[in-house]
Amino acid sequence: MEKDNLEKLFAELRGSFDTEEPNTGHQQRFLEKLKSSNGVVQINRKKFIWWKPLSIAASIALLLGVVFGQLFSEPTIEERLAQISPEVSNAQFYFASLIEEQVKELEAESSPQTQKIISDTMAQLADLKLDYNKLEQELLKGGNSKLILSAMITNFQTRIDLLNDVLSQIETIKNLKNHNDEMSQEII
Repeated sequence: MEKDNLEKLFAELRGSFDTEEPNTGHQQRFLEKLKSSNGVVQINRKKFIWWKPLSIAASIALLLGVVFGQLFSEPTIEERLAQISPEVSNAQFYFASLIEEQVKELEAESSPQTQKIISDTMAQLADLKLDYNKLEQELLKGGNSKLILSAMITNFQTRIDLLNDVLSQIETIKNLKNHNDEMSQEII
C-alpha cells in the first residue's frame, strides 16, 4: 500500500523536480548576500583541517605507548616466580585457592559467638601473608632456593592448619550452643 502511494506521489510530481545545476559562483554570491544582509561571518572550512592529522598522530602515539608499555613493563612477582620455579607457581595457585575457599567457609560461620575468633584468625592470616611476601622477595633476590621454597610451603600449610583448627573450634562452639539450648528447653 505504502509503495503504491509513493509511486503515485512521484508520478504526480514528475517533471516538477529541480534537477538543474546552479550557475557558476552561486555559493559565493549567496554568501555575499547573506553577509551583507545579516552581518553573518563566512566560515572558512580550511581552518578546521588541522584536527585530522592531529587525531591520527594522537592515535599513533597512544598505540606506541601501549606497545612500549607491554614490551618494557616489568613482570609481576608471580611471573618472575614462575620463571624461577614453575612448581612454585602451581603450588601457590593450589594453596591459595584452598585457603580462599576455607576463608569463605570461615566467614560464612560468622556469628556473635564466633566473631572474636574469626577476627583474630583473619589478623593471623594477614601476618602469615606478609611473611610469605617477604619469602617471595628473598627468593627473587636469589636466596637459597630450596630453603625458601620449603619455608613458603610451610607458610601455606600453617595457614591451612590455622583455618582448619578455627573451623573445628567454631563447630565445637556451635555444638555447645545447641546442647545448651536443648538443655534450657528441657528445663522449661
